[in-house]
Amino acid sequence: MTNVFSGSGEAPVIEVAGLGKEVQSGTDRLRILHQISLRVMAGEAVAIVGASGSGKSTLLGLLAGLDLPSEGRVVLAGQDLAQLTEDERAALRGRLLGFVFQSFQLLPALTAAENVMLPLELAGRHDARRVAQEMLVRVGLAERLGHYPRHLSGGEQQRVALARAFAVSPQLLLADEPTGNLDPVTGSQIIELMFAMNAERGTTLLLVTHDEALAGRCDRILRLVGGRLADD
Repeated sequence: MTNVFSGSGEAPVIEVAGLGKEVQSGTDRLRILHQISLRVMAGEAVAIVGASGSGKSTLLGLLAGLDLPSEGRVVLAGQDLAQLTEDERAALRGRLLGFVFQSFQLLPALTAAENVMLPLELAGRHDARRVAQEMLVRVGLAERLGHYPRHLSGGEQQRVALARAFAVSPQLLLADEPTGNLDPVTGSQIIELMFAMNAERGTTLLLVTHDEALAGRCDRILRLVGGRLADD
């Protein structure tokens, strides 16, 4: 695997050049993203905003290597994702990325502690249980370690998701509408917690949101309009 930024000084965590994405829609090809180019540097907090259907979540998935572009490239921590196998992209995600989703994405058959332990165990960590417990205490769930997702409120489930995301000490946190399924008060609490933990750990944050006030808390705003990057 070649680091395309070798010897070039400070490198972006993410660099995107000429990114485009098309999908098949019936007999037609539907273009979702058009010629997206951007850089995200270490320690930045960057918001991606835009109307529903503007391509925000599609872009986030491409940046994480969950999908591949129709054209252009995504370089994550010096690795061109298109040059990696699916297994190599998964391994890179496991080492570098933390995820927080609107729908929490907790495994219902696992307790809160087990959900947080899972990525640590997949990474071969022998201290997974201790780290998971520490992270759940940090997010205010010391009394919920053995609870299953169905016994947790939406806000508590998102706290588990935050603990899981930060447990692996990611370089980059990807958050896709993290308060979308929460009431305003609970959502505000989750956002305060997310930004606090992000600052504590010096993580780079890439946040997809439709909330302009939330986006305004980030260092930069990337605005998508009809699949195109309108301004930065």
